[in-house]
Amino acid sequence: MENMVKKVLVTGNNGYIGSVLCDKLRAESFEVKGLDTNFYKNCHFFEKVECICGVSKDIRKIEEKDISEFDAIIHLAALSNDPVGALNPEITKDINYQATVRLAKLAKESGVKRFLFSSSCSIYGISGQDDAVDEDGKLSPLTEYASSKVESERAIGLLSDDNFSPVFLRNATVYGVSPMLRVDLVINNLVAWAHTTGSIRIMSDGSPWRPLIHVQDISKAFIAVLKAPKDLIHNQTFNVGCNSENYRIMDIGEAIKKVMPDCRIEYTGEHGVDSRSYRVDFSKFSEVLGDYYKPVWNIERGIEELRDMYTKEDFSENDFHGTKFTRLKTIKKLLEEGQVDKYLFWR
Repeated sequence: MENMVKKVLVTGNNGYIGSVLCDKLRAESFEVKGLDTNFYKNCHFFEKVECICGVSKDIRKIEEKDISEFDAIIHLAALSNDPVGALNPEITKDINYQATVRLAKLAKESGVKRFLFSSSCSIYGISGQDDAVDEDGKLSPLTEYASSKVESERAIGLLSDDNFSPVFLRNATVYGVSPMLRVDLVINNLVAWAHTTGSIRIMSDGSPWRPLIHVQDISKAFIAVLKAPKDLIHNQTFNVGCNSENYRIMDIGEAIKKVMPDCRIEYTGEHGVDSRSYRVDFSKFSEVLGDYYKPVWNIERGIEELRDMYTKEDFSENDFHGTKFTRLKTIKKLLEEGQVDKYLFWR
């Protein structure tokens, strides 16, 4: 078949999403290889039994030989959230935008047929308190990270043709257990507070909206796009999540307390009113790709999973506040230890 995808390269394969996605790709009989800077190689929550074959390389240094054998690229690699993006906006643009577009151009020249770009619902910035925004909604990026996603989408879309199909997945905020845990994601963070201190600490007024998706479901969404016929996905943008999984931060706190009733909710207010607030309409993805994708997780089940895994792994307050599971703290530690030349992060 013209749209058959067998060989897949995942950039950022050893990250929070990538480590889950690659296992699912292999389970679906895709031939998978990875490419990762391995910034977070020492940040395991628990050890995986198997590792995929991969290359340790900065995406700014990718060559044609690194990608020419693949039918598709899933591009996850990036400086991965707003605080990291703000650490050095120039480098964020260099990696998240310029290197991403260069990779897409190189993929097209190398004969890669599909390019799945991991974008973010954060590009909507502030969409109104109650109205859900769809793919045609106004983009209001409020951070360097979000801006890099907007610019990359626009530039990569111009590369599409009959032989090169980019697809843009605007992902909801991810949560859930991964071998490469992150506690700088809202549900993971609040459950960690609850587990380690008995207090669900909400640092805003709790009013902002966030769309949410489990890491297992987001991995399935990428696979659905790989499996779908080209005419369904060619140069298309999709919000990836579920309409029922839009929540205010205060609602997330209540959901955690329901699962962990001995905990208390504490509003610290130290971050003031969060300017980012967006409800998102995910109807297009389910309508177009419903034959290939069915989400199975909700936040209550995800909270239970995190609670149980934090308990099983004896996750402590020191673990929570340490450098391993918060991306900004990990990057700062690399900088302080003088590993920046090795990792090509700073200039």
